[in-house]
Amino acid sequence: MTAVVISQPMLFPWPGFFEQVMLADVYVDLDDVQFSKGSFTNRIQLKFAEGRRWMTVPLAGKGSFQVIADLQAADGDWRIQHREMVRESLQDAPYLADALAIMDEAYAQERLCDLLIASIDLPAAYLGIRIPRRVGSHDLGIGGQSWSRVLDMVRHLRGDRYVTAHGAARYLDHPAFEAAGVAVDYVDYSCTPWPQGPGDFTPYVSILDLIARTGPQAVGYLKPRTLPWRAFLDRTEASA
Repeated sequence: MTAVVISQPMLFPWPGFFEQVMLADVYVDLDDVQFSKGSFTNRIQLKFAEGRRWMTVPLAGKGSFQVIADLQAADGDWRIQHREMVRESLQDAPYLADALAIMDEAYAQERLCDLLIASIDLPAAYLGIRIPRRVGSHDLGIGGQSWSRVLDMVRHLRGDRYVTAHGAARYLDHPAFEAAGVAVDYVDYSCTPWPQGPGDFTPYVSILDLIARTGPQAVGYLKPRTLPWRAFLDRTEASA
């Protein structure tokens, strides 16, 4: 089967996101959709002894009514502030230098969308994750919206399996995918604990945390697996 993963570019996503990437035969950067305020496009959390804090790229014009590819960062020294924030969060981590080197290379990108894409590509390369085929949604020339556009993209890419994150359960027409010969699987995030320093463990932080704390062993904490959509919905309803 050919598995397609479609995701918006994001700022140094959490480790669970990379479990999804590991399942992809084709990966689509969904960069031509409108920015959603409050999403993970331009922000991520970091862990500190007292809890988690947001690290956010400030946007020019707050990103209102712009597609992700056209987003621009606000002026200011946020790059310096973010580097110091990561350094403070991970100050005792044995591979902090590796995480900062990845961050520095990504933050050298002038265009914000390129920075966000590098926030995925560079950690993936460090982890040894290879994406067989990579495309941008803007290059596909496929219009429409919501689940029908997703299905059209998967079929255009000759995919017969769509691997998606949990939020898609709110809008996907699962029987329509099945009728088109496309299986829908949801990522079953492992949330495997790694050594994380003071405070309670949380997996919901940037991939930079996992890299800084475990270095070359980081990929061993990623355990990609999925659930078919019916089993996922059944489990979601049972836990509601």
